Parts: sequence; structure tokens; C-alpha cells
Amino acid sequence: MNREYLGFELKRTLRNRRFFFFSLGFPLILYFVIAGPQSGDKDFAGSGISAALFYMAGLLSFGTMSSMISTGGRIAGERQAGWTRHLRITPLSTRAYFRAKVLTAYAMATLTIVTLYISGVILGVSLPAGNWLEMTGLILVGLLPFAALGIALGHMLTVDSIGPAIGGLTALLALVGGVWFPVTHGFLHDVGQTLPSYWLAQAGHVGTGAAPWGVTGWLVMAGWTVVLTVLAMWAYRRDTGRV
Repeated sequence: MNREYLGFELKRTLRNRRFFFFSLGFPLILYFVIAGPQSGDKDFAGSGISAALFYMAGLLSFGTMSSMISTGGRIAGERQAGWTRHLRITPLSTRAYFRAKVLTAYAMATLTIVTLYISGVILGVSLPAGNWLEMTGLILVGLLPFAALGIALGHMLTVDSIGPAIGGLTALLALVGGVWFPVTHGFLHDVGQTLPSYWLAQAGHVGTGAAPWGVTGWLVMAGWTVVLTVLAMWAYRRDTGRV
């Protein structure tokens, strides 16, 4: 039952054209619209890196974060259709349910990463193999709290409210996290360092030569992962406990 449910989730997600557009197509379009005209800029804003690399790194965090949180939209739809209630009478365990949701979200995030990497190479991005690997590894770890956040929102909000909530929250986290422009000092920098979106953006910028996470980054990510996982479990149990 557990393996079959995971396979079902993956197939259903891959067939969802609307989800594909917003989670995969939208970041890709943004990348070519923003970075394409500046692909000849090899010293973006005096940073010493190309515009194509800077925006690829930023949109990696935005696109993958969107993929993970968007899980909430599918869950809210399942609740409205009665699918979540139906699952309660099956042998599917809570652990298997969470595992399927997280792995499905990671599958979409991985597609986003690969697509943006290919797009970056098309616009002239070239990095040593070690940079690609380190950047990818940190991004995958940095997505854990967003997987939990998506599940929590899906079990707390309705279909009518989940779309605006996901869109607004993702945009806000991207802004404070420094996805669109470098956040090196001031109020946004101070607040951003306490949020997982900031460190996810930093993971993407490892490819630009930035330092990987220090102790603060790992602690922030670990703390948010624990808090949001507990919230997701509470929301799931509250929701599925309804008659």
C-alpha cells in the first residue's frame, strides 16, 4: 500500500499541468525574461559574477521553494474532494503519507533544479563540478522545512484561501531571503538570517563563490525543520481526526 500510494502521488503530480506551469514553467520563464537580456553582463552589480549565474542561483531557491510549498494546494484539494477522509479507512500509515508527500515535492523540486541548471548553461553559466554538487546538496537539505510547511498549510487552509496564502508567503520569503537582490545589511538582513528562505538562497549562491552555511545557518534550518514538522503533524492529526 505504501509503495503504491507513492507511485500514485508521483503520477498524479506529473500529470497536473497547472502545477507544472507555476512550479516549473514560471521560474524558467522568469529566468529567461530577467537574465536573458543581461546574459552578456559578466560583472553583475559589481559582484564579480555574471548576471546569468546570479539569477540562476536566486531562482533556484524561489523555484524549489515554490515546488515544496505548493504541496499544500494539492492537499487542500484532496481534503475538499474527500480523498483525505477516504485514506483514513485504508492501511496507509501516517508516516507513509508524509513520506509520499515529501518525496513527491522533492521530485518536482529536482526537476526545477535540473531545468534551471540547463537554462543557466544555455546562457553561459560555467562552474566546476564541485560547485554544482555542493550547491545542489545544500539546496536539497534546505528544502526540508518548506516540505513540512506545505503539508501544514494544506491541512490548515481551504482551497479558496490556499492559493493566495502560498503565493503571498512565497513572495515574502523570497524578498526577505534575498532571492531577487543581495541582502547584505540592514533590517531585511537581520530578519532574513532567522528564516529558512535566507539560508536556502545562500545555498544557491554557493555556486557564485559564496561561503556555505556556518553554524548559524545549520541551526536555523534545523530549528525551522523541527518546528514546521511538528506543526504539520498537528495539522494533519487535527484535520484527519474530524468525522
